[in-house]
Amino acid sequence: MNLKRRVIWSRSSVRLRLLAGLAVLLVCGLVATTVINAFLLDDFLDKRDDRTLRNRADAVAEVVAHGPQTADADQLGALLGPPLGVVAVDRDNRVLESTGSATAAAEALARRTTTVPAGRIVTYDGHDRDGLSAVRVPSPGLTLVDRTPRKRVLRPAALVLCIDTSIGDSTTAALIKRQLALVGGALIVLLALATLVLRLGMRPLARMARTADAIAEGHLSERLPTRSDGSETDLLAEAVNRAFDAQARAEATVRSMAADTSHELRTPLATISGWLDLHRQGGVSGPGLETALAHIENEVGRMRLLVEDLSLLARLDAGRPVEQELVDLAELAAGVVEDAQIIHPERRVTLAPAPPALVLGDAGRLQQVVRNLVGNAVQHTPARTAVLVDITLIRKDVRLRVVDDGPGIPAQDLPRIFERFWRAEASRSRAYGGSGLGLAIVEAIVHAHHGHVDVESEVGVGTTVTVLLPRRKGQP
Repeated sequence: MNLKRRVIWSRSSVRLRLLAGLAVLLVCGLVATTVINAFLLDDFLDKRDDRTLRNRADAVAEVVAHGPQTADADQLGALLGPPLGVVAVDRDNRVLESTGSATAAAEALARRTTTVPAGRIVTYDGHDRDGLSAVRVPSPGLTLVDRTPRKRVLRPAALVLCIDTSIGDSTTAALIKRQLALVGGALIVLLALATLVLRLGMRPLARMARTADAIAEGHLSERLPTRSDGSETDLLAEAVNRAFDAQARAEATVRSMAADTSHELRTPLATISGWLDLHRQGGVSGPGLETALAHIENEVGRMRLLVEDLSLLARLDAGRPVEQELVDLAELAAGVVEDAQIIHPERRVTLAPAPPALVLGDAGRLQQVVRNLVGNAVQHTPARTAVLVDITLIRKDVRLRVVDDGPGIPAQDLPRIFERFWRAEASRSRAYGGSGLGLAIVEAIVHAHHGHVDVESEVGVGTTVTVLLPRRKGQP
């Protein structure tokens, strides 16, 4: 049964949940207000009755203290006044006379007050009479005269003054009833107003839902309406629009990557297919066969390299952890520079003096980062361009910079420098070869090592690629 209720509640609308929560809060608040008001009123009436009873008791005690007094029951009742009553008792606690509200419970009040010190107020709730407060006042000098034909003379030892508190209780009960009626009416009015306010407040969400449905149906250019007023619904709409934009960019990137991959594979496949067709037709024999096989092997190598680069990017995009070993980036860069000097003896590729730069990571991947950066600087710049590799320690990072004084990259191309399969027309022409994945792989590897990579370039001045990697803890 509880599970069914939870399922029904989970399927209810946000508006219904808000109304239910608001109703609970309103009921709790209004009922709490009623209870507090009733408690305060009851406390006020009780204190008022006690204060009245005590004042009258003090007045009677003062009158009796002036000396012998004689009075009848009517005079005594007039002295006290409503809603007070009095019970006169002798030394044996027997009731001699009673007036007013004390008449119905005279015996009980006499017994109730004899066990407490004189002057202390006690309450009485019994079957004879409910809602009485009483106090005993000694009256040894008082004489009561009975006005009946017998004219008895009574000498009470004490007077028990009492006050009827049931009037205050009925007043409190009436207040509670009226308050509950007001609570019901106020709850209905407030819930009606809350329903109207929620309906108006939910309109932006309803418009968002309609727009989201339109986007799901294929209208990808649609976006949630915003008013730029800083409201919660406006902030939500802006956040969802950013998510839709990011999804659109991701889908465009996937489509572009698929198109670029097919384009990169089409050329070697066409070359291989052409040589195979030529061989099948008998146009390749003798030394030409070796040439055809060499071309096919080169194209297969290009395809294998492209597939390996894409596989590496897929693994890095999946967030797979890299190896964690101690790597001296300075020593690693020195090996890459030496290889570049041997492969390109005509180029000026140098390594600035660098201290040991220890980082934690995958030595093979970090070497690929340095090799890609140096290879880009060598391949995509004129022969006279100098390339400098510089490694320094700054705060908690190791900074690797690859600097060249080549033609530079236009400012409008810099934001796209790390996009996959992207080439700048001026500095990364297809004539230099490559698949356009080098810098994308650099960025992915650096991010996998919790680092950062940045490119600064100015046309006619040169390009600087900066990589920041966290230093190994404890390294001086």
